[in-house]
This record gives sequence, C-alpha cells and structure tokens, in this order.
Amino acid sequence: MQESYTEAIRWLYSTQPSGIKLGLENVRLLLEALGNPHQQLTCIHIAGTNGKGSVSAMLDSVARAAGLRTGLYTSPHLVRFNERIQVSGQPITDDEVLAGLNTIREAIARSGCTPTFFEITTALGFLHFSTRRVNLAIMETGLGGRLDATNLITPLVSVLTSIDLDHQKILGDSRAKIAREKAGIIKPAVPVVSITQTADVREVIDEVATSLNSPVTYTTEPIVDVQIGLLGSHQRLNAAVARDALAVAKLGISTHALKTGLKSVFWPGRFQALGDRVTVDGAHNLAASERLVQTWRECYPGASPTIVFGGLRDKELDKMLSVLASMAARFFLVPVNNPRGETPASIRLPSGISAAVFPGVQEAVEAAYKLAEPILVTGSLFLVGEVLSLIQPQLGQFQTSSQ
Repeated sequence: MQESYTEAIRWLYSTQPSGIKLGLENVRLLLEALGNPHQQLTCIHIAGTNGKGSVSAMLDSVARAAGLRTGLYTSPHLVRFNERIQVSGQPITDDEVLAGLNTIREAIARSGCTPTFFEITTALGFLHFSTRRVNLAIMETGLGGRLDATNLITPLVSVLTSIDLDHQKILGDSRAKIAREKAGIIKPAVPVVSITQTADVREVIDEVATSLNSPVTYTTEPIVDVQIGLLGSHQRLNAAVARDALAVAKLGISTHALKTGLKSVFWPGRFQALGDRVTVDGAHNLAASERLVQTWRECYPGASPTIVFGGLRDKELDKMLSVLASMAARFFLVPVNNPRGETPASIRLPSGISAAVFPGVQEAVEAAYKLAEPILVTGSLFLVGEVLSLIQPQLGQFQTSSQ
C-alpha cells in the first residue's frame, strides 16, 4: 500500500497508459468488492458534449444553497486531481485520496479486475460520497454515457446537455450516433431533462426514452430574471436545465435557494477572467469554440484578443481556429502538456492571420502581456489548467493528466 498521497497519485496515474476502455464489467466488479457504495447514494446523472460541467456546478451550488450536503464528481481536473471529487464545495483531501486509493487497491486484489484510471477515479468518488454521507451526488459522465463508468447508478433524474460532434473516433461520426451513446444514461421509468437539441439528436433521445418509459422534459427557454455567476447568454439556458432537473427530482428546492445558488455558482476555466487582461476558456471542440466567440462578443464587444491556443491531436483544431480567427488579433500557438497534445508547428491556421509559435504557454502569455490587446487562452481544458497554476499558484502545482 502507498504511504503518501504522492505515491498514491503516482500509482493511479500509472494506469492511464491502458487508455479508455468503454464498458461496465470492470467497474461493476470493483464496486462489488467495495460493497457497492454507489447503491447507497441519491444521484443526479449528467451527460452531454458541452455544458455538462457548468450544469453540474449549478446543480451543486443550488443544492448547497438549499442546505443539502452535496457530492460533485467531474472530469478532467484543471490543476489538481482532487478537484474531481468534492463534498459541499470542498475537494477531497490528500489524506482522503490516500486512504481511498489504498482501500481500492485492496478491492482490486480481491476481485481480480483490471480497472482503468477513470474507473478507479469513479469508484473513489462513489466511496468518498458514501463515506461522507452526502444527501445528493451529482455525477458527470466522463465520455459518452452508455458504457461510461458512472452508468451503474439509478438517478432521480437523467440530464442531457447540448450534444454535438466530439470524440467521433470513440462515440460515432454523427450527432445521432453520439446522441445514442449519451442517451445511454437514461434508465427505465427515470425522468429525463434535456436542453433543447437539434432534430437528429432529439429523435434519438425520444426513441430511447420511449422504449424505457422515461418521460422527457425539454428545456427551451433561458432563465431571464435571475443573476447567474457564469458569463455568457448560453449559461442562462444551462441554468434553466438545472432548475428543471431539480424540479423533476422533487428535492423541494425553494426559489430563494435557486436564486442564491445560481448567483454564487463558480466553475473555473469556463470564460474565467484572471485579473484585468487574461480570460481562460476550455472550449475544445467546434461547437464550444462557436459559443466562446459569441460570449466574447457579448462581454467584450469590439475587442480583438491575442489568442494563446493549444489543443489535442484528436480534435478539429483547424475548424476551431477558423471560428476563433473571426475575432482574433493574432494567435500564439503553444504545446499542451498532455500525451495527446498537438505539436504547434503542425497546426494549420487560416490564411492571412498573424501567428507565432512558442515553446510553452508561460512564454506565450508573457509575450502577450507586452502587447495592448486582451489575452484569451483556449483550445483545451488541460491548457487552461496549466495557465491557472501559473497565474494563481495558490491552486497548487499543476498535475499533468492524459484524461
């Protein structure tokens, strides 16, 4: 067994090279060996391509404002692993990570399973939430939904945020195929709340929900009369999804708690201002980049930022850059501290746009500070996490992760 947090995290990260294995058998065996802690939890389950982290954070903030002890499970982390597992807004402590991973290692030895990094992390989340006796666990899927390690729960409500193209090599090459994977979180007779979707996606959701006798509520109108802690008009529709999900879950959330929670919600790395000059946003697919441009123009009309950009090889970086180029003064291209990171020199830029390549994000941000324009860092949540650790060192030392 590990004797320190550092050793425990090193062991956990040593499981990442095995990659992503979609399927539930390993995590089912592991959870059985742990006493099935997920079965002791009251949950809300969230899947989607974009917005699921923001909706999860809103659900958590509102439930806490209502006096509930919440568990919040999200991925990836930005700076430190502990961010992925929170109770009442506080990340799991280093000692709790150490104790939990030691318990899990013993369970792996007993069960004979070979779980992946995400499966172990999910089991740690369930174990921690059960130990801390949370009133409500808000569980965000990692990838897809149908075969995601979180998909062994029976929630009060299944929530679907905006579904679009991302992870096509794993989830399918069309929105409809991706929607079928995401809709895999729908359980028999468990109600569904979905954001308004494109027609092809809605058709799939309706088909799956009907086959399982699960009523679906589509949220089509944004909240307009409440202050929201997250910037961008799209967050008002996300807030309405959170409101509707809590109502369907019948948790007795008051209007006061809803307003208090939405006003105070904080979700780092999503159009987050760091001081007067720098904004960071983890947009990492085409749809999210389009939303980022919209939000920038809402918040900084007429301003053209220096965009510090880095992304992963399996993303549509050229399409993302074409969208961002409509508002950019210039691009500073940087590597992402991730095994899947694209080499900056290999990134194709739209013609006619000024660009420079930097060896790291710190050098790029320092160079951008010498210019007059505002600075926007985007392209990957992993890149955003690295910038956060540089500008806000109190968050801790940046922990590199491939997932």
